[in-house]
Parts: sequence; structure tokens; C-alpha cells
Amino acid sequence: MADGPLIVQSDRTVLLEVAHPQAEDARHDLAIFAELERAPEHIHTYRITRLGLWNARAAGHQAEDMLATLEKYSKFPIPQSVAVDMRETVGRYGKLVITRDAEGELILTSTDHPVLTEVASAKRIAPLLPRRIDDRTYAVEAWARGALKQELVKLGWPAEDLAGYTPGTPHPIDLAEDGWHLRDYQAKAVENFFEGGSGVVVLPCGAGKTLVGAGAMATAKTTTLILVTNTVSARQWRDELLRRTSLTEAEIGEYSGQTKEIKPVTIATYQILTSKRKGQYAHLSLLDALDWGLVVYDEVHLLPAPVFKLTAELQARRRLGLTATLVREDGREGDVFSLIGPKRFDAPWKEIEAQGFISPASCYEVRVDLPPSDRLEYAASADDERYRLAATAPAKLDVVRALVKRHEGERILIIGQYLDQIEMLSDALGAPQLTGATPVDEREVLFQQFRTGEIKVLVVSKVANFSVDLPEATVAIQVSGSFGSRQEEAQRLGRLLRPKESGLSANFYTLVARDTVDQDFAQNRQRFLAEQGYSYTILDSESLDAVAA
Repeated sequence: MADGPLIVQSDRTVLLEVAHPQAEDARHDLAIFAELERAPEHIHTYRITRLGLWNARAAGHQAEDMLATLEKYSKFPIPQSVAVDMRETVGRYGKLVITRDAEGELILTSTDHPVLTEVASAKRIAPLLPRRIDDRTYAVEAWARGALKQELVKLGWPAEDLAGYTPGTPHPIDLAEDGWHLRDYQAKAVENFFEGGSGVVVLPCGAGKTLVGAGAMATAKTTTLILVTNTVSARQWRDELLRRTSLTEAEIGEYSGQTKEIKPVTIATYQILTSKRKGQYAHLSLLDALDWGLVVYDEVHLLPAPVFKLTAELQARRRLGLTATLVREDGREGDVFSLIGPKRFDAPWKEIEAQGFISPASCYEVRVDLPPSDRLEYAASADDERYRLAATAPAKLDVVRALVKRHEGERILIIGQYLDQIEMLSDALGAPQLTGATPVDEREVLFQQFRTGEIKVLVVSKVANFSVDLPEATVAIQVSGSFGSRQEEAQRLGRLLRPKESGLSANFYTLVARDTVDQDFAQNRQRFLAEQGYSYTILDSESLDAVAA
């Protein structure tokens, strides 16, 4: 057995020795099917999960490929129980198939009679299967395609959905021929998506997820509904589609709190879809307003819970999820898998960086000591107050000032969670602030001034986490965040990753109050980026001179 960087344990955890010369190669291959759980200095812990194995299988990886990865890098023999379990778990994917009979009716089939009998007798599945056709086939209620897939995943028998999709109303969409083309990985993502039918494409922030969406639209050539996180994102999608495709302004509609347009390509916000009037979703008619042939979910890891229910009823329409991370803090990755579709393409961040398509980035955790008075207040506070006290510690202001001075002349984002902290930072630095209360038109003006360099420092809330294109930002200073959110950490670093005309690399700072829950949450936040190969240099607030200017 080779002296590799991995130790595979019988509880399906995998330990990675960070200092080993093969550690990065092992991390890259392991991330295909395992999830990072803990990432302290020397040994990182991964877990092999059912959903990770099924996503890998849907993306074309076989159980033997995954076992070969473990055997290649492991110090010791793979426990026999792990090998058997992996083969059996991967083998469950596709044992059940949803398809259509000659009359076009939905049916659930399996060559494994006991498995089919087991799921058909399950309490939550039996009502979805109105009758048995033969030993290997059940009829499926016409409305139940999504609900059936959700329940089957929960039972541990993910179905392969081969029931096909409505083509929608044809609409001509081509990529613009003005000297640009899809990068190889973007074209491969589009190809994999259509081979699989529906599913999720995972790409780093700044790697061109919108262009993958445009490529899918140009391939499908059909009416398209695009769901996005906010109105600023909707307008960025519109501008990018106008620049990159043959679509004109007359063909693209915005459906948001401000505007209600329905066009062959309609861009709507999640917020408008989930808004209620008199207890009812007021804008559900949008989902049937046109015969959509493609539904694109931007930032699919942020899909609000009500949209899952709506998506369960859209299973006849081709669905493309775009995201930088499949991590969801609410644990509903299984619903993304069953209702949007499995992962169809995943490009590791460092791989895209090595190709020069995203900027190199250095990550720093700057630890700040609370003064004795703040420390006493923290110690005497209730658990639910401690994070806010630590995250908004006034002691962080001097560190922010020092970092802004160190990177003078660069485009700097200062990111906070709490509005009073954002206001304090804005006043202290003489920099404009941008929060959820900032009107959309004003947000667009501020972002544009930041892009052109008219504004060098911008203090923002979490509204800038997602789908905001700020290509020349080179520094982000995270002062506070959403507790231990891994997805937020990834998105915030992502604001810096577009390659810079200036040639500067990116610097991402997280300010943490030492020996508090702020520090505990920071460790969890960093897990996803550690999985992507980023490491954090820990600095003391008194020793910022150690950071290269």
C-alpha cells in the first residue's frame, strides 16, 4: 500500500494529511464524492455521504472509479465494509426509473421487483402510484413526478428521471458572434446538462455561470424563465444576455417588485415568486404564463423553501441550476438533487484558477482581542447575544482602518452583517454604504461607481453576497457574517475572483474576535473554501505588518 495522504475509516470518514506532497491531488479527486467536515491545521476530515455518491454517479463516475481514488491515495487498505457500502449505495441510483408508456402516461419501473414492492408500499409513496401495471411497473399520478422523486431520495432509492421534457414554445436564441465563445469548461457544462436532461452546474464565482445559462438557452432555443436572487442580479442577467446573445431588449422581460413584464425570456426574482397576498402566492401564474421550455435557477443553493414546492410541479420543464456551491445551510441538498436534478458538472476552483480564468486569492483570518470591558460584557451575556457582541466588537474598526490603509488605491469591499455596524464603518471611513434598504437604482449607481474606480471603498451588507459583478474588487474585509455559513464565505470570496485588468491578485480578510463564538463560527465558515484548496493564514491584529502589501 502506498504511503499516501489519506486514511479511510470504517465510519465512512476520510482523513487527509494536509502537509503530504500528494494532498492537493487527493483533495481534488476526493471532492468529487466526499464532503469536507472539519479543516484544522494538519488533518482534514471528509465524509462519504449517500448524496455525494449519487451526485458523482449522476455526473458519470462509477463506484470503481471512486474506490480507485481511495486506493490510490490511502496509507492503509480500504475497510471492506466501506467498499461494499459504496458499491451498494452507488448501485441504488437508477434502480428505479421514471419514464412514460406508449400513451405518454408517467410510469415507475424497476428490474428489481423487491425494491419496487418496498417503495410502492411506503406510506408517503403509495398515494402517488394509483395502480400496479405489472411486476415491474406502476402508474404515477400525472402531478406527482417531483413529489415521487423527493420521497424516493428520502427512502434511499433515487430514481433516474427519463420521462422527458416539454420543448416549450420555440424561440430563436443564438450566441452573439462578436469575437467571443464559450470556454471549454463552459461548453462541457452545457453539453453535460443536456445529456442529463436537467440538473445543476457548479462553477466558482467569476467563472461565467451566466454564460453557461446563455449557452443552454442557445442550445434549447425556447422560451426561458430565469429565477434570480434580486433585482440587481436580474438586470445584470439582462445586460449579459443582450451582450452575449442575439436577444433584443424587446425579447427580455423583468418580473420583479418594480416591473411585471412577461416576454419570451423572462427574468424573475425569487422574492416575487414567494410573496403572498391574503395567504396565497400572488404570482404563481408566472409559472404558466408561457409554455416555458427551460427554467434557469441562479444561485440554486439559495432557493427559498416555497420554490421547492413550486418546482415539484415544473418537472416536465427542463431545469438548470447554477451555483458556486451545493452546500445549503438548511440541509435541503436532497431537494435540490431530486427537484432541480443531480450535479451534471463541477469544476474545482483551483483548477479554473490554474487556467487563468479566475484570480488567485490569499485568505487571512485576523484575530482581534476584545478589551477587558467588552470581554466582561460578552461573558455575562446570554448565548444568543454573544455572537452579535463578538462580531460587532468596536475593536475591529482599527483593524479595518489599517487594512484599508495597507491596500490604499485598490478597490475594497467591507462586508458586515449588522446594519448598525455597517453605518458605524461607513461613518468612520467616510465611505458610502449599501444595504437592503438602498433603492435598486441607487445600488446600481454605487456598484457602477465602484467598478469605474470613482469609489474605492464600499461598505456593504449581505445584499452584495450574490450575483453582483464587481470585477476590479481586489480586497474584501469581512467584519461579520451569517454565523457559520459556508455558502456565504464562498460567495464573499467569489466577489474577488474575476481576473483583474490591474493584474492584482485578491486578498480576503475575515476579522474574528479571539476566544469567542465568532472564532468558532469562522472555522465552520471556512470549510467549503478549504475543500476547494484555499488555506487561511492566521494573523494577530497587532502583527498586520506580516501581510505582504
